[in-house]
Amino acid sequence: MINKIEIAGVHTKVDSDLHKYVNKKIGKLDRYIPRRARESAHAEVKLIESKAKDKKECTCEVILHLPHDTITVKESTLNMFAAVDIVESRLKNQIKSYKDKNLPAKLHRRLLAKFKRRR
Repeated sequence: MINKIEIAGVHTKVDSDLHKYVNKKIGKLDRYIPRRARESAHAEVKLIESKAKDKKECTCEVILHLPHDTITVKESTLNMFAAVDIVESRLKNQIKSYKDKNLPAKLHRRLLAKFKRRR
């Protein structure tokens, strides 16, 4: 689990069910974060609800602070739980690209050498 998750509701009250859901979904993203970065990783979650004349829009914005980088994902839907699900899947992809970008070159060379030997 990500140690520090800050959940804030803007124009909405974050009830216990939503709070638990966000902790469950966003907290489990640490399994995709590199081991060295897990200790200093923390997330800010903003749950925003805006009401227009005829429709309600729920926005979930997650700012994930990692060493050497900050990942921001924002999504708007009709349901807050659906917005959290979409943000979680998009964060997974962003974290995977973060790992590729920050992978040590030594390990990368070792992996390439291993695959070349198998041919």
